[in-house]
Amino acid sequence: MSKRLFDIVISGLALLLLAPLLVIIALLVRITMGPGVLFRQQRPGQHAAPFTLIKFRTMRDAWDSQGRPLSDGERLTRVGKCLRATSLDELPELWNVLKGDMSLVGPRPLLNKYLPLYTPEQYRRHEVRPGITGWAQVNGRNALDWDDRFKLDVWYVDHRSLRLDLWILCLTVWRVCQMHGVSQPGHATSPDFRGQRHKS
Repeated sequence: MSKRLFDIVISGLALLLLAPLLVIIALLVRITMGPGVLFRQQRPGQHAAPFTLIKFRTMRDAWDSQGRPLSDGERLTRVGKCLRATSLDELPELWNVLKGDMSLVGPRPLLNKYLPLYTPEQYRRHEVRPGITGWAQVNGRNALDWDDRFKLDVWYVDHRSLRLDLWILCLTVWRVCQMHGVSQPGHATSPDFRGQRHKS
């Protein structure tokens, strides 16, 4: 079975089977955070082509007295923390997989603003479709520093196979149950990537 066919079959079945859970989560988000159940954002996909990633919202809209958005940590709700810790906020990305924007397994799609900051080696993470989970996610998740995360992403690009994808999916279930590596100390997830020139 090809990787793309595997993605279509598994994401399609998962969307059908998880439909009741998706409805429950959507209702929780709507009740606790107000209108706008889904979070949409442009991210770079394979070959850095932009696509719209969709997730469940985990943060409320809130601003300070000057009208500036509060920090991620201040806007993250209890429900949002729970969704992030269990990775349930990622479930709508199954639709991205079904459409072909993403794969079940691959380097996580990061922010467009990081694209000019990558070294040529780090940029190789875009040789494949981004994934809901990946080799970096099962080896430390957001607790990893950026250098280690990119090295693991590129390692996956060089060693990818359906067998490896199955192993990563199995490890993902285990890691999610452990709820480790959700964030770095002092951050809602991890600090922004600022490029090689900002390394200490």
